[in-house]
Formats: sequence, structure tokens, C-alpha cells
Amino acid sequence: MKTLVIITHPNIETSVINKRWVEELKKYPEKYTVHELHKVYPDGNIDAEKEQQLIESHGNLVLQFPIYWFNCPPLLKKWLDDVLTYGWAYGSKGDKLKHRKAALAVSAGIKKEDYSEVGRYHYTLDHLLSPFETTFRYCNADYRSFFAFYGKESAPGENVPGEESESSVIELEKSAQDYVNFIDNL
Repeated sequence: MKTLVIITHPNIETSVINKRWVEELKKYPEKYTVHELHKVYPDGNIDAEKEQQLIESHGNLVLQFPIYWFNCPPLLKKWLDDVLTYGWAYGSKGDKLKHRKAALAVSAGIKKEDYSEVGRYHYTLDHLLSPFETTFRYCNADYRSFFAFYGKESAPGENVPGEESESSVIELEKSAQDYVNFIDNL
């Protein structure tokens, strides 16, 4: 079965990393369904039943998003709240995620070394993403960790889309290939 990739980016058109990843995934429509929440639900009103049916019609599930204030974008949180309901995702009869492979793909503008106990923010990305892991485990899904692209900013907000160096472009292209490999090996 195909992998469902839920894309949640508030402004994918100006994105560098997530936009490139989406472009790469769309090269393989036989393997991945790219589902962009902000395009499907611009008003934020999520059709939970439709989303549940979409998940059920796929094999693996990947949530792709930029780290947004050390969490996910608000629409993804709303999606989780609306879609992963009692009786469907968890509870005595909620088994729709049971044994389903699930993973995350995140972009972080911050350098990897800043995501460490001794780094600027004192927490690893593993730590910050643990609520997602816990959510999937609570729903008896087969959580498979995350794929991450770390940025290079030295100061908050210094990365500017469209001003990437040649080495950054090469690194971005490699990340797109590595991302596809990550999903294929869930």
C-alpha cells in the first residue's frame, strides 16, 4: 500500500526544505500520497471522517512539518485532536492505527548542536518530538522515529528563503533523496 504523507506547512510556497521534499515525493505518485493540510483546509475546518478514511486507505503514515516554536504548526495539532479520536484511533474499539508504521519528517532551522542538552535550547529533537511518539504509541501504532533536516542559523530567524549557498543547495538535494529512502525503509 502507498504511504500517506500529511504535509503541514503554513506557507509551503516560500518554504525551502519542505517544498523541496514535497517536490521529490510527487515524483513517485505510485508510492506516496501527498496530502497538504493547508491547501485542503484553508479555513482550518477539518473533515475528520474524510481524514480517517484516507488513513485507512493507506499503509504507512508520515507527518511532515517544520518545527514551529519547538512544536508542530497549529493546524497539525488540530488535525491530531480532530482525527485521532476515541473509538477510532484508541480506546477499547479504536484500532485503526494499530501496527500501522508511523513516522515524522521535520525541518528545523536551528543547527543540530543547538538541539542538545548542552546546546542553546537544552533539549534534543528526540525530546521535543516525544509527544508525537507517545501519541502514536498510545494508539498502538508502530512508531518509526523521525527524519530531520537541521538548519544553519547562528541567530534566530537568520535563514532567508532564496538565499541558499551552493553547498546548501547540494545538501538540500541530498536531504530529499535521503528522505525518500527513509520513508521507503520504514
